Amino acid sequence: MIAPEVEQDLAQLARAGRLPDLRERLRRIHPADVAEAVIDLPSREEALVFRALPRDKAAQVFAYLPSPHQEALIQSLSAEEVREVVSGMAPDDRARMLDEMPAEVTKRLLETLSPEDLEQSRVLLGYPENTAGRYMTPNYASIRPDMTAGQALEHIRRTGRGKETLNVVYMVDDQGRLVEDVRLGSLVLAEPSTPVREIPDPVLVAIPVHADRAEVLSTFQKYGRVALPVVDDDARMLGIITMDDVLDVAEQTATDEIQRLGGVETLDAPYAQVSFVSMVKKRAGWLSALFLGEMLTATAMGYYEREIERAVVLALFVPLIISSGGNSGSQATSLIIRALALKELRLRDWWKVMGREVAAGLTLGVVLGVIGLARIILWQHLHWKDYGPHYLLVAFTVLAALVGVVTFGTLAGSMLPFLLRRLGFDPATSSAPFVATLVDVTGLVIYFTMGSLILRGTLL
Repeated sequence: MIAPEVEQDLAQLARAGRLPDLRERLRRIHPADVAEAVIDLPSREEALVFRALPRDKAAQVFAYLPSPHQEALIQSLSAEEVREVVSGMAPDDRARMLDEMPAEVTKRLLETLSPEDLEQSRVLLGYPENTAGRYMTPNYASIRPDMTAGQALEHIRRTGRGKETLNVVYMVDDQGRLVEDVRLGSLVLAEPSTPVREIPDPVLVAIPVHADRAEVLSTFQKYGRVALPVVDDDARMLGIITMDDVLDVAEQTATDEIQRLGGVETLDAPYAQVSFVSMVKKRAGWLSALFLGEMLTATAMGYYEREIERAVVLALFVPLIISSGGNSGSQATSLIIRALALKELRLRDWWKVMGREVAAGLTLGVVLGVIGLARIILWQHLHWKDYGPHYLLVAFTVLAALVGVVTFGTLAGSMLPFLLRRLGFDPATSSAPFVATLVDVTGLVIYFTMGSLILRGTLL
């Protein structure tokens, strides 16, 4: 993280027009930190700082910037400056930027690309969204299977400049098929005369080009690699995915899941870039469905209208009861969704989870019920609120209802992700608002059923 004083120093140098000092200062700062500083600068100074960067470093800084800042810089730079920056970007970063930019900006960028860069971008953008093909880069180091270690190292010295990573090199035959991968360290430590195919290395792992991002993440997590090759159906080498790409994939996946947990359709772009109409559409569907579900709550209240008229005091605790059930269900569903995503739980574990969550629900319900009971008794004795001569029965009604509602909420919240996974849906769609709406209706039924049993012959 860049220090605030460094950020201020860059802004002052840009404002004063001291370009030689600014270039020297920028030379000693990592591109990611420069991008962080650029984001916080005013537009004019942002462009000045960017123009002071060396050509190769400018492309690296540009790749770290969020889409809105990339778009603003493109608008402020000359056509030649844009061409230099975009051509210097890694192919996967360039393709991702082209995909995220508005159509008119993308058109301008495409006009600045060389035929080779244009073809690379078209190939990457031709793969379906959220597949391995979209995240890979064709800039990898390769060697032939018939080389020796010495020949391979000499070949890497000649051709390795500008590659995404040299930690791993790939043996590719004359037909372009992936034969094996080998660590650069293993090549360096081997005798120069050793055939590269005889150098011991971990078993080859490759990702199919059409693998979805969940498979990409799980493969990296399972094998702990810094880079993995991407192949087509005929095992032809297409590119590699590196750890920085995987971090981007993980961030996008987490963002989508968090949005779904909040009861929102996943956004197709960063929040600031989503149009107002699109934002409303993404949120209106879920809100409408939840609103229709909440209508059942009004129906349930109407069904118990007679009980409410005879014991108005019961209506005071309706929000308390149903919110406790919704909160407990939201807790449970969040925990189970995350555990399923991390493969800490599998479908066959549902019965273990059920037993554990029922016990947890009962315990939590008792805890909340005792607090509710104590609150009613305390308020009655301190004369802060008169709950009538049968206040103890009202207090035990609240206690019993909380035990039932919290237990049901916990059970429903924990089982719904398993049910959705079993039906082939993403468990994250069992969002917290959805669980809360489900529990609201059942919570009312449980509450007034308990009231009918406990208060019969007194208030009811």
